[in-house]
Amino acid sequence: MTCIVLFTDFGPTGPYIGQMESALQQAAPNVPVINLLSNAPTADPRLSSYLLAALRHSFPVNSIFLAVVDPGVGGERRAVVLQADRQTFVGPDNGLLNTVAVHSQDTQWAEIIWRPEHCSMSFHGRDLFAPIAAKLAINEAADLLQPFDRHDLNDWPHDLAEVIYFDHYGNAMTGLCYDETYAGKTLAVNGIAIKPADTFSAVKEQQAFWYNNSSGLVEIAVNKGRAEQQLNLELGMPISFSSI
Repeated sequence: MTCIVLFTDFGPTGPYIGQMESALQQAAPNVPVINLLSNAPTADPRLSSYLLAALRHSFPVNSIFLAVVDPGVGGERRAVVLQADRQTFVGPDNGLLNTVAVHSQDTQWAEIIWRPEHCSMSFHGRDLFAPIAAKLAINEAADLLQPFDRHDLNDWPHDLAEVIYFDHYGNAMTGLCYDETYAGKTLAVNGIAIKPADTFSAVKEQQAFWYNNSSGLVEIAVNKGRAEQQLNLELGMPISFSSI
């Protein structure tokens, strides 16, 4: 079954998620909508792209991701649809979908050429992207898209050795997909050396460690503490590995 998955930086409060859900409900009332994430890195499509690429794997084929981290809304950036390994992504062409593309074997891009009669310059998520996601879900979008070839992603990094997200617990996800070559190595961030552990219970309380998280990313945490605060971490902060 098709479902529509919301990935935005709109925040958990305010009217924006509800307005997008209303647009989806009106256009595709029988299609389930899942609000995956509403606190993606604010106005940062690059960092958000690595998070989206990791989280997509929790969803089946035919899922439609409505992804909106769009600081350039109303400007010159294109509105696009990406078909990637039997999942679909709708959003701005500002880098947000690029990591999904470089991680995928089979990709097809299309520009959204349809425009609604009324479209807010500041809320394409509701007025443009949500209707297109709904029309894709009910197979009514074919005439609204213009396919194009993409040849500008050769230099887009597959992984990103930076902090990309802080979760509710203050854990710091990075843009690095875990690789066995990292096993046993010390991670350095903000001038601090952090050793690995498999689980929270494997280290003492208030001790920092890094691990392979449930989405396959390298993550930094503090057992019963907040890594973001205790290690003074910030989004975009670089990380590196060295042998213990």
